[in-house]
Order: sequence, then structure tokens, then C-alpha cells
Amino acid sequence: MSNKNGIFSNLSSDLPAGLVVFLVALPLCLGIALSSGAPLFSGVIAGIVGGIVVGALSGSHTAVSGPAAGLTVIVLNAIEDLQAYELFLTALVIAGIIQLVLGFIKAGVIGYYFPTSVIKGMLAGIGIILIIKQLPFVFGTNSSELVEDFIPLVNDFQAVLALQSLMNTLEMGAIIIALFSLAILILWEKPFVKNHSFLKFIPGPLLAVLLSIGINKFFKFVIPNLYIGTENKVTLPEITGFSSLGDHLFFPDFSGVFNPEVWVVAITIAIIASLETLLSLEAADKIDPQKRVSPPNRELLAQGAGNMVNGLVGGMPITAVIVRSSANINSGAKSKMSAVFHGLLLLLSVFLIPNLLNLIPLASLAAILLVIGYKLAKVSLFKSMYKLGWDQFLPFLITILGIIFFDLLKGIGMGMIVGIVYILMRNYKNSHFFKDSRQDDEDIVHIILAEEVSFLNKGSLIKTLKHVGDNKRVIIDGTNSKIIDYDVIEVIRDFQINAKERNITVEIINIDKENMPVAN
Repeated sequence: MSNKNGIFSNLSSDLPAGLVVFLVALPLCLGIALSSGAPLFSGVIAGIVGGIVVGALSGSHTAVSGPAAGLTVIVLNAIEDLQAYELFLTALVIAGIIQLVLGFIKAGVIGYYFPTSVIKGMLAGIGIILIIKQLPFVFGTNSSELVEDFIPLVNDFQAVLALQSLMNTLEMGAIIIALFSLAILILWEKPFVKNHSFLKFIPGPLLAVLLSIGINKFFKFVIPNLYIGTENKVTLPEITGFSSLGDHLFFPDFSGVFNPEVWVVAITIAIIASLETLLSLEAADKIDPQKRVSPPNRELLAQGAGNMVNGLVGGMPITAVIVRSSANINSGAKSKMSAVFHGLLLLLSVFLIPNLLNLIPLASLAAILLVIGYKLAKVSLFKSMYKLGWDQFLPFLITILGIIFFDLLKGIGMGMIVGIVYILMRNYKNSHFFKDSRQDDEDIVHIILAEEVSFLNKGSLIKTLKHVGDNKRVIIDGTNSKIIDYDVIEVIRDFQINAKERNITVEIINIDKENMPVAN
């Protein structure tokens, strides 16, 4: 049987692409786990599951799944609230089941019901918190109790005081490595690197991590005072084989199924992870050279299965992620085998190079996340949202502030409320078209109702009818209307009844008069 059109027919393109995605994903898996307050090994597990399990089940040819920056706030707060990673894993298993249900009921359209302003505000808010949370690691203070004191203050006004404390405990070695890593990452975004025939194939995050290891070795032998010790580097378990793998995994505590807080975390993860997946899926399809459309409901099923597996073996929540997906597409991937291959490489790295991974300074990972955070909340985004007008900018801004000072769900809820208020205001204003004219020595007021006129438009219509002058002819035209609420018909009826006292002639066109009796 020929594989000409099968998933194995493009291995010459998919395997190199999978290698590039692996090199991009490895530091991101570690960095996002670090930022989420989860065991570093859980980030690698999530990358493996996102590549192999989700990659195999997904209907997308180009999207790559793994731990996402968009979930860091949720994971961090959830682990702190539940006070046990095992309970968090129980919530993750439940979240996976919820995603499976969403896939089965074809809820893949859920992403269409969130305004763009709120979605961009959510990502920008996450980006700002991501930046703030990396500062302890940039300053080299992550091994002290200061980190535990600092992170909860991200959502509090006392964060400034925490920063002042950070300044008193600086580790110059970590700062130098973080700045050097930032320089590499910024340089790698420049056009002359992206367009270079060779350099464009070297992922910036990987180069930053490798060079940071080299710099730290230089410190060890030349400037010992700047050397970063074990407590400030990645700490992954050394796994000698599959038999020892189980000794380093976390497993869910299913007694938490009856804990309401576990269910709150599960529902939150399911909703946000599904939303981020659907948005990333759409973005990946847009940059796919072949413009293939990925099935959203199947993607929810794949993500649900992936998150269930992660919950069962100690991994982090995963979503489809645009950073890895874009790297996959830009590297020439033709099918989902590239995503699966990157997952296999992550698995092999756990067995083959744990000693190398444990040399990575946390400051270098923090620098990578600083860049990701800035990309989510860059200044140009604020400028572009402001130019769109207050109906877009205010929900965007309120969402960001809500996320920073409260939490993710409250921020999104606040942004949605502001967005809905603007919709109601527009709906209030656009219920009808008003035209005042004079014809044959008669003053005529022509009111043309909109296509859909609901109780929300009642106030606007009452205001318009109230200001109609005496001794006029009023034409209320429902020709263009498909739906007119009874509340609106009642307003028109009352106006028609009272019009006689003001010598106003009322003409009703294409409105159900059976529901509008007129008094004699």
C-alpha cells in the first residue's frame, strides 16, 4: 500500500521541522514550568504529551501543542490555592474530560463569542504578569524565600515594595546572563538574522540557553564570584530508563474530586485552554502556506485527551501554541508528523541529556519568558487598540487591569461586561432611523425600525416618540424588521393611543396590529 498521500510521505520535510520545533520547545517547556510554580519536569512531560498524544489525535497539519504562557497565571494561582500539586493534577484530569465533552457537543465555535478586544487584553495581561514574575530569577534571588513572598504580590499594590527588596539581594552573575540572553533574543528578531541563509535555522532561545551555559562555565573557572550554583539552575531528575521514570512522576489525588475548589480550577483551565487553543489554531491556519482549515471540534477532543494524560502522569496543562506552530510552519512542515517527532525528541532528551539540561541557568529561561511577555504586551498593541476607539480600547484595558490586580477569570469577566455595555449602547442608539420632513403643507415624521428591535431598544424609541411635536403625521415603518419584541409594540400602541390628544396622526406600516389594539 502506497504512502504517497499519507502522513509518512513528507518525512523529508517533517523531520527537520520537528527538530527545529524541539529546539524551540525545550527551553520554553522549562521556562513556562518555572514561571508557573510547577515542577520543571512537568513542563517537559507536557511537551512530550503535547507532541505525541495531541499531535497524533489532532486534525491540524501544522499546529503544535505544549505548555502555554497563557496558562501560567492560572497554574500558579491554582497550585497555591489547592496547596498540593496532586490536587492540581486531579483538576487537570477533570479539565481534560470537560474539553472532551466540549469536543463531542461541537463547541468549537466558543472562541467566536469572545470579543477581540478582550482576547487581546487577556494575552497582554498575561504578558505583563509574565514579565513581573521573571524579575526574581533575573536578579538571581529565586533560591531565597523572597520569591515565595514576591510572586503572590504580583496581584497586589505591594509589588513595588517587593521590587525594592529584590534590589538589595542582586546576584550579578544571574543579571549578566539574563542581559546576555536578552541581547541574543532581541538580535535574533532582526531582519538580517531572520533572512540569513544559515542563522535563520538556529532558534534564538536555544542559542541563548547554550551560550548562557558557556558563560556560567567561564564564570566558574575565571570569575568564581559570578558563578551560578545548582540552586539557580534547572533541576531535572536523572532518569536511567523507563523503570525509573515512574519514580519521578506525580500522580493525581482523586479524593479531590469532591473538593469544590478543584472543580473551579478544572473549569477555568478547560475554558481558557480551549479558547487559547482555538485562537492559536486559527492563527496557524492563517499562516499555513496551503491554507488548510483545521477541525476545531476534533482539536478540542485531542486537547482533552492530552490534558487527561498530563493530569494522570504529572504534566502541566497544554494548548495549541502559536510560537511553536509558527516555528513548525516556517521550518517547512507538511503534516502533523513534525509535531509528533518533536514530542519524541523531547522524550529522548529526558533519557539522553539530563545532565546538560541541568546546566541551564534559570536566569536564561527568565530572559526567554521576558521576551514572550513583551510580545504579548508590546507598546504597539496598546497604540493600535487605542486608535480603534474607546469601544475597543476600554474593554482591552479593563481586562488587563482586572487580570493584574485580581485574577484571569475576573479580568476576562470585567472586560466582557464593558464590551457588552458598549454593545447595549450601540443597540440602544441603532433601533430605528428617524427622518423629519414636510410634504403638502404637512409635517411628517418617518420612523423606520431596524431589522431586530428588542426590549433593549425600548428606551431609545420612547425618547424619540416623546420629542415628536404636536400636530404632526407620524409614520412608523416595520417593513425592514424581522423581529419586533412585544415591549416595543406596546410602546408604539401607547403612543398611538395618546397621539389623539396631541393631534398627531399615526400610520403603522407592516407591524402586527393584532397585538396593538387602539382605544376608541
